[in-house]
Amino acid sequence: MKAQQILIAGPYRSGTNGNTARIAANLHRLEQAALAVYQRGHVPVIGEWLALPLAGAAGSQQVGDEISEAYLYPVAHRLIAQCQGVYRIEGASQGADKDVEVAEALGLTVYRQLADIPAVQ
Repeated sequence: MKAQQILIAGPYRSGTNGNTARIAANLHRLEQAALAVYQRGHVPVIGEWLALPLAGAAGSQQVGDEISEAYLYPVAHRLIAQCQGVYRIEGASQGADKDVEVAEALGLTVYRQLADIPAVQ
């Protein structure tokens, strides 16, 4: 199997009430999932890795402001269109659920368990 680019979808702001420590903990969970996907031989991506710097360059002052909202989901959805799959990690998240919808509409594979992602030999 050839390496895939796989978007990691899961909670980022969900369940945090805007608490920056909780947001950071969610990002850490996404990054741990990305590491596991990388270790299986794939190229993991997280939408926030691209969206947050772009929003900052556009003038965003904090996550959740009007400018960041204009970037977070649109960037993720453009990124999904460049991927071969999405890995949906556990946790309630309307944004991650929307990522799955976008992926399915594009005919991409949605993985829900790490073990389902084939290892690259």
